[in-house]
Amino acid sequence: MRLSTKIMAGLGVLTLAATAAGCGKPASSGDSGGSGSSSSKSISACMVLDTGGVDDHSFNQASWAGLQAASKANSSIKSSYVSSNSQNDYTPNLTTETNKGCDTVIAVGGLMSDAVKKVAKANPKQHYAEIDSSSSGSNVYGLQYNTAQGGFLGGYLAAGMSKTGTVATYGGLNIPPVTIYMDGFWEGVQYYNKQKNKSVKVLGWDETKPKAGTFAQSFTDQNKGKAITQAFEQQGADVVFPVAGGTGLGSGAAAEASGGKLMLIWVDTDGCESASQYCKYFLSSVTKGLTKSTQEYAEAAAKGSFPSGNYVGTLKNGGTGLAPYHDWESKIPSDLQSEIKQVASGIEDGSITITSQSQPTS
Repeated sequence: MRLSTKIMAGLGVLTLAATAAGCGKPASSGDSGGSGSSSSKSISACMVLDTGGVDDHSFNQASWAGLQAASKANSSIKSSYVSSNSQNDYTPNLTTETNKGCDTVIAVGGLMSDAVKKVAKANPKQHYAEIDSSSSGSNVYGLQYNTAQGGFLGGYLAAGMSKTGTVATYGGLNIPPVTIYMDGFWEGVQYYNKQKNKSVKVLGWDETKPKAGTFAQSFTDQNKGKAITQAFEQQGADVVFPVAGGTGLGSGAAAEASGGKLMLIWVDTDGCESASQYCKYFLSSVTKGLTKSTQEYAEAAAKGSFPSGNYVGTLKNGGTGLAPYHDWESKIPSDLQSEIKQVASGIEDGSITITSQSQPTS
């Protein structure tokens, strides 16, 4: 049985207890109507994307896929999105969607938290949801993901597959939704070293020295991603974990240019689905349950009352994990695959402790 079958099975049982209905005007860009049937009242669910576009092969794309899935499953949900070209667009976009009469406005990305808090406070009767941030008010639903858990598995996998004894990771920006992955990856390597009496090095991040990490300062600059990855390769790394959205596609280009010397682990989504051109370089992907949790939020909202408070995705509920090994299924030693399953069980039952300060607390 593949690792992902166990870890991701929880996706099918994620539940959002609270539900609601409303009636509003859908935003005009990126409209997606559904074909399913439901007795729910019609609602408009409007998404404000972060920078990088709807086809960023990462968090924007996965979040929008969840809203599209909700519309397909329930024709009463009318979904739409608007893109942000820069952080200056956050407040105007959120305000515009609110004024259009959207029943719920879903913000994608923790960088939008200040803007969501401000707009939500000014519109207390409007429902909001924010991905990668905790709730900032009674009318804001927070969707968070403890991806340090999935990152831990990715780090253990990287350490176990490295032939040079050096692996690496880098981020788009030095923010908690990014560094939580890097913390988990780093801790996973340290745990492997302790269990195996090895000394695999991690370039680009040290959880104990958070100001010294490697960051592209972008989620879209593929050239920067390629340059960072090639610099890691020159320092001996043979497995790289980019936590940088579309910038990480540059790591795919670097792996391709390496002639097979570099292996990668993708982030947020299953890279063999979202960036299939580089699938043969992906050992696996550390996933974030964006699509499923977004879909369930919208479906819950259409049925009764809008969810409030916070959702936290974990290994146990399928909110994070490892994707299938795809092309590497037969190349990753069976012993290593078994060990990763055991590590996952240890994280779930609490016998393995993750110390990342970026982990959601609620």
